[in-house]
Amino acid sequence: MLVVSEEVREALAARRPVVALESTIIAHGLPRPRNLQVALELEEVVRQEGAVPATIAVLDGRPHIGLDRERLERIASAEGIRKLGHRDLPLAMAVGASGATTVSATAQLAATAGIRVFATGGLGGVHREWTATQDESADLRLLARTRITVVCAGVKSILDVPATLQRLETLGVAVAGYGTDRFPGFYLSDSGHPVDWTLRTPEEVAAVMRAQDVLRGPESALIVAHPVPEAEQLDPEVHARVLAEALRACAEKGVTGQAVTPFLLEYLVDRTGGAALRANVAAVRGNARVAARIAEAWVRR
Repeated sequence: MLVVSEEVREALAARRPVVALESTIIAHGLPRPRNLQVALELEEVVRQEGAVPATIAVLDGRPHIGLDRERLERIASAEGIRKLGHRDLPLAMAVGASGATTVSATAQLAATAGIRVFATGGLGGVHREWTATQDESADLRLLARTRITVVCAGVKSILDVPATLQRLETLGVAVAGYGTDRFPGFYLSDSGHPVDWTLRTPEEVAAVMRAQDVLRGPESALIVAHPVPEAEQLDPEVHARVLAEALRACAEKGVTGQAVTPFLLEYLVDRTGGAALRANVAAVRGNARVAARIAEAWVRR
């Protein structure tokens, strides 16, 4: 049922580096027409590093691994493009729906296609006030059972970062900072929390991936936490102030469940004059570049 583009299929067969990219940022994370520009830019960043980009989405019930320009434009501009987590994939396939894939759905489809490296922005995680809401992203459990390396800028800073790190540890998901001993905070270079391990080169990351396979342990992911450059991060004081405002507004408006994350992210973008959006794009761009280098080191093994 997977539709693997010719370029991606040939690269995998020839053991050339391939990097999976999610499509939710295109359909739901960025305004039009900036979303299509960023999608094309991310693919070009991967190509410049010598790897093949594989943007993933579901179109008319069929998961696509690698999108041509026409399909990218459809994801970026068509109405009715759903947001699909991994739980939604069989439903979308059965009814012929079209949707952009989140981290969990992208990771599952990439691993199914034989792609080992995936670049994204920020992971989902444990939500604030978890003890009352029991709200936790589906990303975490999926990554606990999927052998893929995810290059990300940490978890979204609107979440409970220390609780998310603890949850990843409980689930047995390895987390390492890339060139840093601090866990990044999506818009911020430093979330305020340390990481236990630091990897400094693509070759070191590839060595960890090989060790995962040799040990034959649980099929869990490797999280490579790559911070947005300090020069491109959202000003930490602005971030703290606007996030506090956003949380109050969320509570006052009674926003709950799956609506919380998009509400908070949109609030941050609006109230920072687009600075949060620029930091988001900078983070994803850097992650795509690092992921391509890791994928190249991986195929050299």
